[in-house]
Amino acid sequence: MNFNPYSRRRFLKHSACAAMGTTTILNTLLDLCKTKAVGSSGMTTGYKALVCILFDGGNDSYNMLMPRGSEYSEYAAVRTNLAIPQADILPLNPITPIPRDLGIHPNMGAVKTLFDNGKLSFISNIGTLVEPILDVTEYNSGTVTRPQKLYSHSDQKQQWQTSIAQERTSLGWGGRTAELLSSMNSNQNISLNISLEGKNIFQASNSILEYTISNEGNGALLIDPISGYNNQGFLNTIRNTGVDNIASQNYLNVLEKTIANLTGSSIEASEIFSAAIAAVPPFTSTFSDIDLSEDLHMVAKTIAARNTLGMSRQIFFVKTGGFDTHTSKLTHDNLMLTVSTAMSEFYAALEEIGIQDDVVTFTISDFARTTTSNGNGSDHAWGGHQMVMGGAINGQEIYGAYPSLDLDQAANPLNVSDRGRLIPTTSCDEYFAELISWFGVSDGDIPYVLPNIGNFYSTSSTTPPIGFLL
Repeated sequence: MNFNPYSRRRFLKHSACAAMGTTTILNTLLDLCKTKAVGSSGMTTGYKALVCILFDGGNDSYNMLMPRGSEYSEYAAVRTNLAIPQADILPLNPITPIPRDLGIHPNMGAVKTLFDNGKLSFISNIGTLVEPILDVTEYNSGTVTRPQKLYSHSDQKQQWQTSIAQERTSLGWGGRTAELLSSMNSNQNISLNISLEGKNIFQASNSILEYTISNEGNGALLIDPISGYNNQGFLNTIRNTGVDNIASQNYLNVLEKTIANLTGSSIEASEIFSAAIAAVPPFTSTFSDIDLSEDLHMVAKTIAARNTLGMSRQIFFVKTGGFDTHTSKLTHDNLMLTVSTAMSEFYAALEEIGIQDDVVTFTISDFARTTTSNGNGSDHAWGGHQMVMGGAINGQEIYGAYPSLDLDQAANPLNVSDRGRLIPTTSCDEYFAELISWFGVSDGDIPYVLPNIGNFYSTSSTTPPIGFLL
């Protein structure tokens, strides 16, 4: 039987329970698909978590990390009405000197504190690549493979989540990582991959389903209660009894068995998860009443419940939107405050439970935005800047090569457009390779997770791809 994985995922997404376990369901589905799980020899003991934050829409990261010294005049001339006043830029003093004097957005005071305390670093001019592209001449030559559909939201966002820039694929590098390491968790009813955003490409896999949670209540997504009627408790009891009866029946038809197993496993996983979160003591660290903070609050609770849940490895996916800033610099200013506040609050909670050295938080986005203004905001571009945070970080550093913002291609061969679109000098594959190596994926298995990594880095090397992790 040739079982279409896209159809299967769509079926599961629209099933009765949004929260999914993995063991009972996947045993049935894997029998149908005849999928063989991949093992990794790089497993390590203890607990580790990766937290991926997607800045949805394309972060204007040249107003997140920018020149503030002698090159400020170049920045201001290119950015025009988008430029942050020089006196307002918060200075960064990296441990390792770099050629440029850089600073960050004035609304990111909390991120500056994390940076100054060695808990956060920046990766500069990073983006999607199939292979290295040296300059605009090579870019235009036709001798190198460019990422498909540069400047397209959907394609570039997909490529950041899959690490495959030369073709469209619906399977993510977080999903492939989970295939390798999910056996480390003693509880197989709840996935290694946990999403605050439902179905997503980053965690999609042939054999591992993400477990979707909410930032409300105890996190578990249960079957919605019946509303709009009197005596709801009685009706809900009837409904719950009916669902339990469906799940407990023995079926001859394989699809009926799969549906029943899905329903039963989802209910069981939801009950386990809800009880574990309910038992987590309240944090003394505070979280703001904003979506990103509330999402990260639930991630912190889930990490605090790791032993109860039987988790040694977890990958979380969080998304925050509004970054498609074609029309408003003010929107981006507010987003920088939101991001800075939420990341600082999350790190404080991790410190409170003593797990900060075992959790790495990293950002991704569709692309950077044009260095030039469109009159109100900025448009779609390419290479930009990301942040990585955690106690295991070689913090207070700026990695990669911060580019010139000069629009003259003779002076700045990384610029491929008169709008200021810059070729990345660090690939997202290098970024991800360092993260999954720390997480426990063996050197030999890294190419399975990141098929293009060999174009940028040898996994047999004794030095890391970038160097931002201890």
